[in-house]
Amino acid sequence: MTDHEFKKRSADILSKESYGVYDLAEIVSLLRCEYGCPWDKVQTHESIRRDFLEETYEVLEAIDCDSPEMLREELGDVLLQVMFHTDIEKDKGVFDIDAVADEVCKKLILRHPHVFGDVQADTVDKVLTNWDAIKKDEKQQETYTDTLKSVPKVFPSAMRSQKLGKRASRAGIELESADKARSLAIKALENGDTETAMFICANIIRLEGGDAEEQLARVCDGFTERFEQLENAGKLSPDSVEELYIR
Repeated sequence: MTDHEFKKRSADILSKESYGVYDLAEIVSLLRCEYGCPWDKVQTHESIRRDFLEETYEVLEAIDCDSPEMLREELGDVLLQVMFHTDIEKDKGVFDIDAVADEVCKKLILRHPHVFGDVQADTVDKVLTNWDAIKKDEKQQETYTDTLKSVPKVFPSAMRSQKLGKRASRAGIELESADKARSLAIKALENGDTETAMFICANIIRLEGGDAEEQLARVCDGFTERFEQLENAGKLSPDSVEELYIR
């Protein structure tokens, strides 16, 4: 891109009163070109990796706050991350945003044969069963172990624990009940195996239909609130441990 081309494309962007998805792609391209922003143009997938994670968490915060305005803003920040990573690959000549959209569209059509084909799936359970089978075939997962290995290692550990437990259950390997799982967790603790006890506890929550990450987050909030109450009441002492830790 020449300096003249950069100025023309920048002027075209500035002349608009409102913007669309492709305008965002153009802005990111301009920011990352040699005439753009010194910070933006030196970033890599690795250098902004954590930013993507943080923006995703902020979307979840907006959902929890039930704020459409906040959600709109945070979704925009996530979309910016998508555009940024895509532009890095576009510069390499690997793929562009149209290729990203093309792939996800084809994936949605493939995984919804009950909508775009003649497969019958009139319940949520049937839809999920079909989805799992299609995904397994699509990713050439020949064994149940393959499905476990496909769970991203970068997931928060409680989330990953539940995913692994759920996928193991598809092979018929499931904790008999939440009560049985509790006894196994206690046994692990008695053996000093705290890590395994934590893994089992995450799956106890799964068996009870809960989300370990979300529930632990609520426990953290409650812990902070109880700590504040004890401190404000002048009751912070070793004698308050049970009151602090047990809801």
